[in-house]
Amino acid sequence: MCTVGASGPATRIIPPLIGGAAAAAVFWAVRRWRADRADYERRLTEWAATEAVLEERLRIARDMHDLVSHGLGLITVRAASTRHLPKPPEVGAALADIEEASRHATAELRRMLTVLREPGTAGPRTPLESLDALPEIVRAAEAAGLRPRLVCEPLGEVTQGVQVAICKTVREGLSNAARHAGPCDVLARVHRDGRFVVVSVADRGPATPGWRAVPGAGHGLAGLRERVAGLSGTLSAEPVEGGFRLTARIPDETCP
Repeated sequence: MCTVGASGPATRIIPPLIGGAAAAAVFWAVRRWRADRADYERRLTEWAATEAVLEERLRIARDMHDLVSHGLGLITVRAASTRHLPKPPEVGAALADIEEASRHATAELRRMLTVLREPGTAGPRTPLESLDALPEIVRAAEAAGLRPRLVCEPLGEVTQGVQVAICKTVREGLSNAARHAGPCDVLARVHRDGRFVVVSVADRGPATPGWRAVPGAGHGLAGLRERVAGLSGTLSAEPVEGGFRLTARIPDETCP
């Protein structure tokens, strides 16, 4: 006679043990998957931030090439233009040395920029921005739904590199306001504080009830911080009075 099935303590203990082990395995697998995903996203974010900084460094290198080569070009032309003028021999020799050194420095700048430019990272060339571009930057922000106001106090003479940084700071601040606060009032102010040029862009937070922020990855700020630091300046981004404020403080050698 055959007996189908079994009875006894084992039949009451083994099934719960199997179920518990399976549940533990599933729980462990889910936790491991979440940990791996979090680690992957962290490494991806770090990589993207690094790429943003490297790309901004390349832009800075190209901007510096355009700025410095322009100045060196003027030196070369002015030195060369004195060749036919009567002058003491020692002055003529000094001017010839200046012209030769300027040409050599320009060639070195071009060589270094070629080394820095790698395939796939150069991107399209854009003309250097100046303070004259600020009204257009503000108009573009208005088209995006913001209500920006620009206050640009007299700055005196400002170097081209600082002007580029000013434009990029205003653009990044307005872009952040559009993403995080939506249609709102934004004040962009540019003024001089001694030998420093100070740029601030501040909003008052979302003006539309129920507005949902569309945060970016923060790569724009990383690149901007790299540019400002390259000019020996500082960049701060902080919540202020329910809104947000981006401030760049950049020394400028032309300021008194």
